[in-house]
Amino acid sequence: MKPRFFRDRREAGRLLATKLAAYANHPDVIVLALPRGGVPVAYEVARALNAPLDIFLVRKLGVPGYEELAMGAIATGGVRVLNDQLVGSAHPGLRSRRGRGVGAAGARATRAPLPRRSSASRRAGPDRDPRR
Repeated sequence: MKPRFFRDRREAGRLLATKLAAYANHPDVIVLALPRGGVPVAYEVARALNAPLDIFLVRKLGVPGYEELAMGAIATGGVRVLNDQLVGSAHPGLRSRRGRGVGAAGARATRAPLPRRSSASRRAGPDRDPRR
């Protein structure tokens, strides 16, 4: 079977919405979009399901000195995910001065708050907790 590509992200969202039709008109359903590419997809899903749409902000936590290598992520609502295998490794960007664990810069990055980005596509109000 040949993989199917979408004309654009909006078409992808409309097709995804058909797979999620069972969730339409449920008062406890919300569609969360990841900024940029995920917003057009999520918009079509939210519209088809008659569900509210919100933005879920996520920031990659790069390894100090190796920023393209992700050691985890922080997200809206205080969510923090770490790659325990990488954080516990001997990667030079994560070594403390004593040669073990996450160095000070890495530890600071894992506690850093997610900056509140103003966006015309996000309504004012408290961040939603995706776990609820």
